[in-house]
Amino acid sequence: MTLLEMAKRDGKAKVAIAARVGGAVVDLARNVPEGAPVQWVVPTDPDGVEIVRHSTAHVMAAAVKELFPNALITIGPAIENGFYYDFDVEEPFTPEDLVRIEDRMREIVSADIPFVREEATKEQARAMFPGEPYKEELLADIPDETVSLYRLGNFLDLCRGPHLPSSGRAGAFKLMSTAGAYWRGDSKNRMLTRIYGVAFPTRKELDEHLRILEEIKKRDHRKIGKELDLFSVTDEIGPGLILWHPKGATVRRVMEDFWREEHAKAGYEHVFSPHIARLDLWRVSGHVDYYRQSMFSPIDIEGQEYQLKPMNCPFHIQIYKSRMRSYRDLPVRYAELGTVYRYEPSGTLHGLLRVRGFTQDDAHLFLRPDQLDDEIFSLLDFTLFVLRAFGFDRYDIYLSTRPEKYAGALAHWELAEAALRKALERKGLPFEVDPGEGVFYGPKIDIKIKDMLGRSWQCSTIQVDFNNPERFDASYIGEDGAAHRAIMIHRALMGSLERFFGVLVEHYAGAFPLWLAPVQADVLPVTERQNDFAREVVARLKAAGFRAEGDYRNEKLGYKVRESQLSKVPYALVVGEREAAQQRVTPRRRGGEQLPPMGVEAFLDMLRGETVNRAK
Repeated sequence: MTLLEMAKRDGKAKVAIAARVGGAVVDLARNVPEGAPVQWVVPTDPDGVEIVRHSTAHVMAAAVKELFPNALITIGPAIENGFYYDFDVEEPFTPEDLVRIEDRMREIVSADIPFVREEATKEQARAMFPGEPYKEELLADIPDETVSLYRLGNFLDLCRGPHLPSSGRAGAFKLMSTAGAYWRGDSKNRMLTRIYGVAFPTRKELDEHLRILEEIKKRDHRKIGKELDLFSVTDEIGPGLILWHPKGATVRRVMEDFWREEHAKAGYEHVFSPHIARLDLWRVSGHVDYYRQSMFSPIDIEGQEYQLKPMNCPFHIQIYKSRMRSYRDLPVRYAELGTVYRYEPSGTLHGLLRVRGFTQDDAHLFLRPDQLDDEIFSLLDFTLFVLRAFGFDRYDIYLSTRPEKYAGALAHWELAEAALRKALERKGLPFEVDPGEGVFYGPKIDIKIKDMLGRSWQCSTIQVDFNNPERFDASYIGEDGAAHRAIMIHRALMGSLERFFGVLVEHYAGAFPLWLAPVQADVLPVTERQNDFAREVVARLKAAGFRAEGDYRNEKLGYKVRESQLSKVPYALVVGEREAAQQRVTPRRRGGEQLPPMGVEAFLDMLRGETVNRAK
């Protein structure tokens, strides 16, 4: 009995697209192993979604081979939200080509063609792909003598599977774009043309995904940054280097002021460090051995090699070591908004989200072993408080463990991982283990915040490090009068200010909460006769510590209000003849709600109330 026959017998044939047998996911065309437990895989299961997407990639490749017979096929995996397939073609596909391919895909789906699994020796398989050099290369890399293939009508491909029973079981899909991609990701190889598509089990899921993509375009921080005059990147300055315009710099200043204020309350001492140092500093820290590919080339100064700093930690260690430390002095907490420089290939740069020069909200803590558990626990509280202040209350937490290439003693790694895990469990925070994703000097907790669209962003990190105190001999005098090695914690809450700012722009679509808005209130006189009172209102708002501007242009009120709303200013204060006579203002929120007229002091009280909890 095949699994498909079994599914028909059990009334599951209309919902099952594959089966899980003995822990392996297989096609429904396979025979049922005697006595083996069978679980049905449906399109909405994680395995089912991947099968739908990978099968849709084969449908696309079949359509391409029909429409472009000379196209050479390579690979086509399922990816997050969809699939891609790489082709070797003389000319890249055009948008019109994608329309034709998608139309042909729908015809293949309507025809409900079976996916047929075949097995062959490698020698037999080579004969099945005449003129397909990429399949020849893939076959050469397969260690087994027998390989599996899948046939969809006239289209044949090397594939482990599993696949849908037939093309008619494919869900909803759409071809999105093309891109260049080197064969096997190696720039020495031929450039291929990649077609990206999205695929979901249902049309509803696809429509929701496309809606979110449109919303992402609207919220693109590069687009909004230009519209609101927040920042720019120019060829004259260089890629990945940010120019902060006055309004963007205002938001950044508010972020930094909040950061400094809260760190002072939490017992941190603020420090500053230079932008370059001798390269030997990073040889000692291990970054030259483990991180060289992300560092810029050294600079020669009087015959000595200097390095643009890729991180701040060696500087803070030097400050710690500048005098003898007692066990009574610990923990020592140093914090710095330190600008660092890291080499990123130009093709990976992306507005504020991927840059070459950025400012870390960095901190390094030096402590005794008996302080480690409580310090990590309090750091989790501090991190989540800061994220909530900026409006992020959804996040995923990961415990990243020892990578394959690491520095330091295994016993120290195990102790550090145990301390991080204990703090998370004590705090009652759900987390996932991310094996092998720790940094080379220690394990870490990563907190990925979720924005308004549910996208995850890596920002906050807490890293335990036994390695650098050992390398730099960072010690303290214990109660016994002997020297003991300190433990070090690396910690960032926002991560990169540039990246965090870009995430904020997209999270709020440029409509920052009141406490962050570069301009908190526009004062709009109806006619020039109210300009003097409008200036008084602006002056009173500024004197009270709020950011206000007046629009004194000889324009109609509706135009001024619209300009204020397009600039996403939280409040527009209308000042007409009646308001001026009564020394009042009529506030309008940027969403269009008009509030009753009120005195300036009453409006200031309202602003004070709204900025108390910051993220409102």
